[in-house]
Amino acid sequence: MKVRMNVTGMIAVYFVIAAVVSAAETRPNIVFFFCDDLGYADLSCYGHPYAKTPAIDQLASEGTRFEQHYVTGVTCNPSRTGLMSGLYPARFPKYCADFGLSGRTAITDLLKKRGYKTGHFGKWHMGPDSMAENGTYGLDVVETIGKSKDKSAGRDDDVTTAAIDFIKANTGSQPFYVNIWGHSTHFPVTVPPELAAEFMEIKVKRSDFAPTMQHKFDECIQIGGDLDDSMRQYLGDVYSIDRNMDRLLKTIDELGIRDNTIVVFSSDHGPAPVILGKKGHREFSNNMLGYAGQLRGGKHEELEGGTRVPFIIRWPGHVPAGRVDSQNVTSFIDWMPTLASIAGINELPEQIDGEDISDIWFGQSRERENPLYWKTSSNGSAPVMREGNWKLHQNRKKEGGVQLYDLSKDPSESNNVADQHPDVVKDLKAKLDAWTAELPKSYEKIPDDKKKKNKSH
Repeated sequence: MKVRMNVTGMIAVYFVIAAVVSAAETRPNIVFFFCDDLGYADLSCYGHPYAKTPAIDQLASEGTRFEQHYVTGVTCNPSRTGLMSGLYPARFPKYCADFGLSGRTAITDLLKKRGYKTGHFGKWHMGPDSMAENGTYGLDVVETIGKSKDKSAGRDDDVTTAAIDFIKANTGSQPFYVNIWGHSTHFPVTVPPELAAEFMEIKVKRSDFAPTMQHKFDECIQIGGDLDDSMRQYLGDVYSIDRNMDRLLKTIDELGIRDNTIVVFSSDHGPAPVILGKKGHREFSNNMLGYAGQLRGGKHEELEGGTRVPFIIRWPGHVPAGRVDSQNVTSFIDWMPTLASIAGINELPEQIDGEDISDIWFGQSRERENPLYWKTSSNGSAPVMREGNWKLHQNRKKEGGVQLYDLSKDPSESNNVADQHPDVVKDLKAKLDAWTAELPKSYEKIPDDKKKKNKSH
């Protein structure tokens, strides 16, 4: 038995080394399909009891599906800031939705220099509208497309079509990188009859969902919603995402570029709430039934439901097919260094927070080199970190100050074990304090009444 285990380990290591060597020699195309507010468990392959996502499920069966992947922020701009720059959003002294990346290098800048044709389609939210033009962040093409003209196909049909046109036009002698950043399932969710009709048989059985979902059902009813109809609306929006993924995958196959194209599917953070704090509810709020499974929290919260998202990657011959990675802890803070490694880019910005996890993508398992951190840029906001299986929330005023969770036993963050593990709290708090001490002491943001509304946000 011992010999067999050693041989198995050697084979795994050989596979990873071969994948790394091959990647360095091949500059693969990169297609990044990024959803807006899609919950961790909003897909069939991630456990939703009613969702219809056959194309995304197929992508997962042909690649690797990660179960512990994290975003860098719990609202739209910080999430995009972290993945594009490789820096935690809290490091920026100016709100990037208002000012952009303040001269920092983006992954697309690096890929452009490496010979990639680069394109961005859909939601922007990486600076003011005036920045969304050719040349920004090394992007050759930027089209901040809003809702589709043909409403029957869902709101991101035009975004996907434009991205497909870009892929067709740039398949050839040079590799390409493309962002496809849709608007589904951001508020408001209101789908055409053609999409809702796919789920007419749905009758919500509340026991089919985790306890963490029950308050959203209660709020839906509280503001006058009908659970069955609201669920059909939300699932219709998710289904439209899957239809677009189906078109995209078929295009890649038709062009004969499947084997040399990395396809990544994910979401920018957790699902939006039904009732948003003091703002109360708005029309269609009852349809915001995004699901994070057993994870507590969602958008605007650093709880697992807000920070952990679906993450699927396919690259035939490099990323293991049909694999479910439940062990490795990965993050979009690693997006820049990982893609740089795969594309053969040797020079990275002097300051970077992420790490190269290409070995993990290729099937290896290991501990992270550094903890993960979250904090909004607002002065006085509470920081959060994860190291190993421990998740520490500092100064959560509503729930009694410091909270410590063992995510290997309590992914819903329901049992605060800070009192039982004072040494762990002390160690993690010291690291969290050291990290926050590195952050800017002031923070600049343009007041809402002094800036133009950015429709692409």
